[in-house]
Amino acid sequence: MISPLEFLQDLTDPDLAFLRKAVLVAVMSSVVCGVVGCHVVLRGMAFMGDAVAHAVFPGLAVAFLLQGSLVVGGVVAGVVTAVLVALFSQGRRLREDTVIGVFFVAAFALGIVIVSRAPGYTGTLEQFLFGSVAGVVDEDLYVVGAVGSGLLLVALLLHKEIVAVSLDREMARSARLPVLALDLVLYVMVTVAVVISVQTIGNVLVLALLITPAATARLLTDRLGPMMLVAPLVGSASAVVGVYLSWALDLPTGGAIVLVATVAFLVAWCLAPRHGLVARGRGASAGRRDVEQDQPFVGVPGRSGAVTGP
Repeated sequence: MISPLEFLQDLTDPDLAFLRKAVLVAVMSSVVCGVVGCHVVLRGMAFMGDAVAHAVFPGLAVAFLLQGSLVVGGVVAGVVTAVLVALFSQGRRLREDTVIGVFFVAAFALGIVIVSRAPGYTGTLEQFLFGSVAGVVDEDLYVVGAVGSGLLLVALLLHKEIVAVSLDREMARSARLPVLALDLVLYVMVTVAVVISVQTIGNVLVLALLITPAATARLLTDRLGPMMLVAPLVGSASAVVGVYLSWALDLPTGGAIVLVATVAFLVAWCLAPRHGLVARGRGASAGRRDVEQDQPFVGVPGRSGAVTGP
């Protein structure tokens, strides 16, 4: 196993440029997923994030067959499916999760059919599902950087409106906010965040990069602003450490990143200052002591052996 110092030296090695590109793409993806993931966690849209990861698959497959941009193909497929879900979910007959289950699974099945038409599709399918560090090229860096920056700008400009819809849709409608349009914006944001992360972490595991850092940040703070700062930091640190472990131990990059992020979540779940397991245990013990001290000494024998009352 190489040391962290040797890993840093490898990052500066011109012959290992792909490793440096992989780290940069993983960090940029983690920042974007961290910010967008906070909205996903706040709104309880984890299933939506998983569904989007399936929905982009046909776009990725078509882009691969046409030798086009995976990011563009994935975004187009995800946006089209997200628009269909948003439109079909406006009625009261079917719940949003039901519509998601129909469209996004169908999209994933379509992607499998499309990619199966490519010669030697088994290796291609594995790259789509689990990511490929060696497959990161200069174009990916530019696309992820530009698209991610635009996505963060949209998230900043529409932050209050998206939060308002997430907290109370009926109140948002009464305030004349365009709820449908904001739903579409959030779906598109999730789609873009998923697509730019697929190259490094893969289609199957990308949900973890979207949810786990945000969930970790939720345990560490009660405020949305700090949460949106902590989540990208947790995701970026997980990406760097995960790529290091992948390089040092010859592990799958996506799996290593997800496991590191999961360890961070478990540490926060146990040791978070206010909401961690240890803190909650201490609070429960202190509460029981306070209750015991406040109770009157009813039924306690006095010195004479008689029972004293309140």
